Amino acid sequence: MNILDKIVLNKRAEVASAKKDTSIKELESSVLFDRTTYSFKEFLTAPDRTGIIAEFKRRSPSKGIINDQAGVEAVTTAYAAAGASALSVLTDKDFFMGTKTDLYKARQVNQIPILRKDFMIDEFQVIEAKSLGADIILLIAAILTPKEINTLAKLAKSLGLNVLLEVHNLEELERSIHPDLDAIGINNRNLADFSVSVETSYKLAEHIPPGFMKISESAISDPDTIKGLKKAGFNGFLIGENFMKQADPGAAMAEFVKAL
Repeated sequence: MNILDKIVLNKRAEVASAKKDTSIKELESSVLFDRTTYSFKEFLTAPDRTGIIAEFKRRSPSKGIINDQAGVEAVTTAYAAAGASALSVLTDKDFFMGTKTDLYKARQVNQIPILRKDFMIDEFQVIEAKSLGADIILLIAAILTPKEINTLAKLAKSLGLNVLLEVHNLEELERSIHPDLDAIGINNRNLADFSVSVETSYKLAEHIPPGFMKISESAISDPDTIKGLKKAGFNGFLIGENFMKQADPGAAMAEFVKAL
């Protein structure tokens, strides 16, 4: 059993527990549930934005604790001020030290799209994401069947949410394409050994059908990498660890953007 299998197993138990504690009706009564979501595409392609999806992440299974001192409100507002097109907020507690409250807090102080970064396996989580103030959900092809992607994406779109599909290889991409997706994210991290290579993005880019925004995820630590990816047709660039490992993630992003 690899780390992804362990996370999903844990997530199933977590979601089952959440369903017992909170009803769908309670989620739908959230003050944030009926808000109009921000357009992922509009912000990614805005000329005054960078295309960067800046991530707030305290730890990861592969690296351990990255930054458990930074506050979500201070970091995310600094990211937005530095030109982030969107924010990514981890809500997985057991493996990433994230919380649902982190997402809620980020929503209160930001006026750009927010991605709920989690392992989405159930419709309950999609509705929950809307109730917390998310604009985008992540669907990871490696843990979902085409039917599950279809179901979760359709529900997300019915709620006004944007949908980002994450793939790691061509097989996942080809079996997971669905018209209710807004963007395809190519994760440059090898899930088997956690090595990273931006070449994964270049190899898969030409296989993404027209009409979907292209996002490159992980292995981005140099502004020149973004310049090259833009030439290859990428619209967005998810960066977390490179900023979060610094004492002041927002300032680290601001310096990075200057070099763009």
